Amino acid sequence: MTEYLAVLIFILAGIGIVLITFFMSRLIRPDHDYPEKSINYECAEEPVGSSWIRFNNRFYIFALIFVVFDVEAVFLFPWAVAFGQLGLYALVEMVLFIGILMFGLFYAWKKGVLKWA
Repeated sequence: MTEYLAVLIFILAGIGIVLITFFMSRLIRPDHDYPEKSINYECAEEPVGSSWIRFNNRFYIFALIFVVFDVEAVFLFPWAVAFGQLGLYALVEMVLFIGILMFGLFYAWKKGVLKWA
């Protein structure tokens, strides 16, 4: 029972710290409302038109796929450098890792995400 009590105290302490931080930041921060504060920022240029446009989610998914394969490259280079010391287990793990990523790429390809039309 004491384990549950410790977890409950930890959760309450975490929630309390977050709420106290929000409250303190509300007291400390300056609060000056003016019209320019709510304008969209576009690289120090005056905004043209409305920011409420329909955005194709294909760009977002394409960027996520790029990040996934970029992360794969980050994991693949150190593995390739230390491959001689790692052995067969590391080879099997990397083949499994690349297989999962290839499955994701194949899935995205079949869904038509990679078509830039």
